[in-house]
Amino acid sequence: MLTCDFTSFSKPHRVWEGSGNVAALDLLRATLREPQTLEAFFDEVDLSQGADKRLDAAIKDAKESFADTATIEYRARRVAEGLALVLQASLLVRHGHPAVADAFCATRLAGDWGGAFGTLPPGLDVAPIIDRATPKVG
Repeated sequence: MLTCDFTSFSKPHRVWEGSGNVAALDLLRATLREPQTLEAFFDEVDLSQGADKRLDAAIKDAKESFADTATIEYRARRVAEGLALVLQASLLVRHGHPAVADAFCATRLAGDWGGAFGTLPPGLDVAPIIDRATPKVG
């Protein structure tokens, strides 16, 4: 008779398994082990301060996300996501097309988007975005 050992499937910290969680926890461990990495990250994104108020608020939130160390492992994925979004927005604001940067900040940082792909808030200058995405024939 075949039996299954259910204890091998019910590990106490099962929520932390998976590549996304491992990467997020590795990010936290690296910043704790070498704090200058986090300092260098924020030096980089701070170069965009003042260019977009939504980005400024997101940078402030990202910095504050490291203040509560008691729950930081639980929030590891959210912290990692916040850092990724802040870096992307910072690069777009400084080096990207203004319409693309505005749409990114509105949807990813200010949360003005829906669950369906391509849901954008009104008032964005989408013509340059569409033009950039339209294949040029000829």
